Amino acid sequence: MDTPPNKDFEVAIVGGGVSGLVCAIALQRAGVPVQLFEAAAAFGEIGAGIGLGSNAVRVLKAVGLLDEVLKKIHPSELRTRGFIYYNGLGDNQEVFAYDAHPEDKGIGMHRAIFLEALVPVLEPQRAHFNKRCTSIVRCAQGSRRLVINFQDGTSHETDVVIGADGIKSAVRSFVLDAPDDRVAFSNTVAYRGLVPYKDLQEAGFKTPVVQDPACFVGPSKHFILFPIKNGEVINVVAFVARYDIPIGSEKLPPGTPWVETVPKEAMEKEYEGWGPDIAALMKCMPETPSKWSIHVVHPPLDSFVKGHVALIGDAAHAMLPHLGAGAGQGLEDAYIISRLLGHPETQGDNLEAVLETYSRIRRPRAQMVWSMSRAAGAVYDWQGAGGSDAEFMREELRSHYDYVWQHDIEADVEHAISELRTKGAYVAHSV
Repeated sequence: MDTPPNKDFEVAIVGGGVSGLVCAIALQRAGVPVQLFEAAAAFGEIGAGIGLGSNAVRVLKAVGLLDEVLKKIHPSELRTRGFIYYNGLGDNQEVFAYDAHPEDKGIGMHRAIFLEALVPVLEPQRAHFNKRCTSIVRCAQGSRRLVINFQDGTSHETDVVIGADGIKSAVRSFVLDAPDDRVAFSNTVAYRGLVPYKDLQEAGFKTPVVQDPACFVGPSKHFILFPIKNGEVINVVAFVARYDIPIGSEKLPPGTPWVETVPKEAMEKEYEGWGPDIAALMKCMPETPSKWSIHVVHPPLDSFVKGHVALIGDAAHAMLPHLGAGAGQGLEDAYIISRLLGHPETQGDNLEAVLETYSRIRRPRAQMVWSMSRAAGAVYDWQGAGGSDAEFMREELRSHYDYVWQHDIEADVEHAISELRTKGAYVAHSV
């Protein structure tokens, strides 16, 4: 049940993707006046599958959204998910299996279905479409109010702006207080497609992929396969990376889109000579798979906030997807910032301290997950210190997954509240 409005400030969220929508709902439920502005004509997500680890599932449960999500999927989709690694070369032998902790229950589902579950929860009058942010300015000298300007010539006045507008964020330049130079090509491309599992079977694909996600590893390339729609469909992502140049040292040729469809032959050429299951998989891929040139936020931001403007999700820390942790980090951002803004002691006169505390709590963890995601890709691609050694891969990846999935988000909230009390921003003793 939503709490009646009880604040002397208003919040505007720019961007209605996964992080922005969850943040808006959480604020609505906490009694914080909130409006959401989305550039598109309706809620929607680019991409196919979304993986939600146990940390993300805990956030959804805490916000009261997990049941809404579970109504849209088969009950078996919420389960403990391991990860099995296979050699992409030769006869595709298993390298090792990562056994998740029993409590690490995750979800794999289509992004569109995820949003479909959440959209009805947000009061419709709070959502505004065809509102592409072009700039944010302060109302006047000494005023705490902000004005968001939109491409259609309209504007909106508010006290707090939360930028959930993705890697191409228009809000980020305000936080940087400079032209945005933090979007970098990661030297990694991904070919994506959805394949019916029955087609894989008919093509002679042998590796079990219906229960647990699978990763086929190899030199500078790897495949991720994870089941959605109760195992009837396999979400396929095939990565090709360069490790001989630093991230951000090269850009795409002018005019090259970040996402494009390409002939299947281009993908087949990249994986020529790989094992029989990869050959079978190639037969089942769409004739024109999508090719994603993956960009990240790099170098990292010094802060996720400036004044009364904050960033969450990919706008703050877009990362490589090799741990499947990007969506979960965005949800952690949304949860922490909504808990703090909804706290009984947060009012207009301490907003800046509250938002600064959000950044201090969230930035180190999000950036560590960013770094671990990059390192995991190198392990999959045999570019880590141990090369293709299975024991090295096992130990390296277990530490990464445990850090991401076992995190205590409620401890972060308590830490933030304690810090605000120490600084004098919170003075009462209610929680």
